[in-house]
Amino acid sequence: MLIHLGSVPVVVVSSVEGARAVLKTHDLIFSNRPKLSIPAKLTYGAKDIGFAPYGEYWRQVKSITVVHLLSRKRVRSFRSIRERETISMIDMIGKTRGSVVDLSEMIISLTNNIICQVALGRIYGDYKKFKELLVAFQNLLGVMSVGSYIPWLSWVDWLRGLEGRTNKVAKELNEFFDGVIEEHINKNKMVNDGNEKENDLVDILLDIQRDDTTDFKFERDTIKAVISDVFSGGTDTTFSSIEWALSELIRHPKTMEKLQLEVTKIAQGRPMITEDDMVNMHYLKAVLKETLRLHTPLPILVPHESRQDVNLMGYDIPQGTQVMINVSAIARDPLLWDEPDKFKPERFLNSSIDYKGFDFELLPFGAGRRGCPGIEFTAAINELVLANIVYKYDLALPNDGRPEELDISEIVGIVVHKKSPLLVVPTSRF
Repeated sequence: MLIHLGSVPVVVVSSVEGARAVLKTHDLIFSNRPKLSIPAKLTYGAKDIGFAPYGEYWRQVKSITVVHLLSRKRVRSFRSIRERETISMIDMIGKTRGSVVDLSEMIISLTNNIICQVALGRIYGDYKKFKELLVAFQNLLGVMSVGSYIPWLSWVDWLRGLEGRTNKVAKELNEFFDGVIEEHINKNKMVNDGNEKENDLVDILLDIQRDDTTDFKFERDTIKAVISDVFSGGTDTTFSSIEWALSELIRHPKTMEKLQLEVTKIAQGRPMITEDDMVNMHYLKAVLKETLRLHTPLPILVPHESRQDVNLMGYDIPQGTQVMINVSAIARDPLLWDEPDKFKPERFLNSSIDYKGFDFELLPFGAGRRGCPGIEFTAAINELVLANIVYKYDLALPNDGRPEELDISEIVGIVVHKKSPLLVVPTSRF
C-alpha cells in the first residue's frame, strides 16, 4: 500500500512477492537509505553500514567490516571467546542454587562481553552505564521523527524532548568511543616499543586509517560509526532472539523436552555442548527459526529508498520513494504458514526455508545488498548459548508459576523485546 508521511511517499510491502521484487528483482534500485534525522545524528551523519546512503563509501565500509569481523572465517576464529563466555554464564547460573535468576540480564551481559572482546579487545568495566546507553540508542533509532517527514514541523521533535535525548546519547557514546580509540592508539605506541598485541576490529580500522597506499580513507567518525553498528546490531538482536526462544520453550514444556532430548543425546555426557555439535542439532535450529519467525527482531526493516523511477508489480514508483518491508506480517501470513500465531518448531523440520536472506517467507535479517551482514555472527552465539542452557538446566517460573502465565508482552523500539525481564528458577539436570 502507499501512504504519505508528511511530504514523503512510503510504500509498505507485506507480501512475499513484494519483498522479493524489492530485495531481489529490483535490489539495486532500492538499495539506498532515506535521510532520517535521528539515525543521522547517532551515526555521525550516516557514516555507518546500516544507514549510509548507497555508494562507494558504503561498499568500502561494509566490505572492510565483513572481512575483518563478520566473514565465516572470522566468526569461526572467535569460537574460544564464545565458548569461554558461555561457560562463565552457565557457571553463574549454577551458583544461584535454585534462587530466582534474571536470565535476561545474564544473556545481554554475555553478548556484550563477546562483542567487546572481538571488536574492542577487552571487556569494559562500566557495563551498566554502557548497557543503558545502548538501550537508549536503540530506542531512539525506532522513534518516528516528525522533522524527517514534515521539515517545517521539526520544532515538534524539540518540544517533545526528542532532540535533547538524541544529542545526549550521541554525546555520551561519542565520549566512550573516543576513549576506546585513544586507548588503542596508546596500545599501538607500546607495540612499537617491542611489545606484542593481538588485533581487534578497532586496531584494524586504525591500521586502515594510517595506510597511505589506499584510496579510501577512514575518518575517526567512520571508525566510531562502525563500532556503534557492531554493538547495537550484535548485542540487541542476539540477546533478543535468545530471550524469546527461552521464553517460548518455558511456555511450551513439550517443546522444551524435545529439545533437551536432542542436546542430551548429542552431548553424550560431556560437560558442555560445543560448536562442533551444531551440525546435528536439527531441532535446535528449528526452534531458533520459529523464534525468529514469531518474534522477528525488526518487525519492519530499516527503510529502503528508490534510487530511480521503477515499475514495481505493475505500479509506477518514483525516485525517492521510501519502502518499508513488514517482515513480521509476512512471517505471520496465514497463506504461508499453518497456524501462524502458534509456536511450532516442527514446521521447519521438513522445510528448506532458512533466515539467511534467500527465502522471502522468512526475512528477520533482510536480504539483498542491504541485508544484515552479521547473520553468521549472531547465529553462532544463539545456537551455542541456547543449547547449553537447556542442556544444563530445567527452568521454572518463580513462585511455582504455570508456564502459560509467563508474560510475553512486547516493548517496541527498532528491535522488539520482552516488556519484562525473563525471571526463572533454574535447577541442574545432572
